[in-house]
Amino acid sequence: MTSQKKSFYVNEPDLSCCRTGVPSATWTEPFICQAECQHSNISDDHLPATLFLTGIPGLEWAHVWIAIPFCAMYIVALAGNATLILIIVTDSALHAPMYLFLCLLSLTDLALSSTTVPKMLAILWFQAGEISFDGCLAQMFCVHSIYALESSVLLAMAFDRYVAICNPLRYTTILNHAVIGRIGLVGIFRSIALVSPFIFLLRRLPYCQHHVMAHTYCEHMGIARLACTNITVNIVYGLTVALLAVGLDSILIAVSYGFILHAVFRLPSQDARHKALSTCGSHLGVILVFYIPAFFSFLTHRFGQHRVPRHVHIFLANLYVLVPPVLNPIIYGARTKEIRSRLPRLPHLWKVSV
Repeated sequence: MTSQKKSFYVNEPDLSCCRTGVPSATWTEPFICQAECQHSNISDDHLPATLFLTGIPGLEWAHVWIAIPFCAMYIVALAGNATLILIIVTDSALHAPMYLFLCLLSLTDLALSSTTVPKMLAILWFQAGEISFDGCLAQMFCVHSIYALESSVLLAMAFDRYVAICNPLRYTTILNHAVIGRIGLVGIFRSIALVSPFIFLLRRLPYCQHHVMAHTYCEHMGIARLACTNITVNIVYGLTVALLAVGLDSILIAVSYGFILHAVFRLPSQDARHKALSTCGSHLGVILVFYIPAFFSFLTHRFGQHRVPRHVHIFLANLYVLVPPVLNPIIYGARTKEIRSRLPRLPHLWKVSV
């Protein structure tokens, strides 16, 4: 006689495919069912041993083709940012604050894309979505902390433009190398301090055998929504981090550019106004490329889940870790005369660096 026992789990996944060998009707893709069956074990502390990233939901048939432009964009990002770093590091004339911040921006772009894109391509091309839970937390920490750091760099670049235009006589005094180093350290400390609690907030949650995540990389709310308990604390803290990091930075950048534009339009020379606006235009382009996809992804993840199709949200989440690293070196390379004039000397610089 078979005794019936009430399940301990809330939202228990359908594992009928494991018992019968036939995928349940609730599964749209066989490899997802296979992942549930193979990795249904959980550890003693109720954390899943592994998670399985399924890619872009609803577009599984196009994964192979979507990965091709993603791979091309990643190659362009690697080449472009490595080129900028090489030009700035090897040319002492470019060791001014503006270019040092640009070098730091390229480093964060390389880190952001390299943290996510290789695994993303493995998922889209080879369905290699399995990742350990600790590995997923590590990737999540890197993605969010690097993103917060990049926001800090953009704020520092706005401050650099403010000092250069509004207080040019004290520019090199205010932004010397020691100050730039401190700004970088403060940005790193802030990003780590804000993002580190995510790890503890996620490890305290019970997951009840839920370990299939419709995404191409690990991020905080994607992991938290696998839990079978209330995640209000995660939602509130995630919103707080977004407001303290990206939200506050964008407000300060807007304020600094208000002062910058006020000072620019008071310049007596039209050539001086054009040069100042051209320099600021490059930075504004980078800011828009960085913040617009991030804000859209953030808002849809928290407030528009039932209005924006899931595959659109995941697709845009992929773009906001790819588009800024691709476009930033192109924008600065095309619009900054000092960078553009040194591109023909790149082969010589490469030989010297080697």
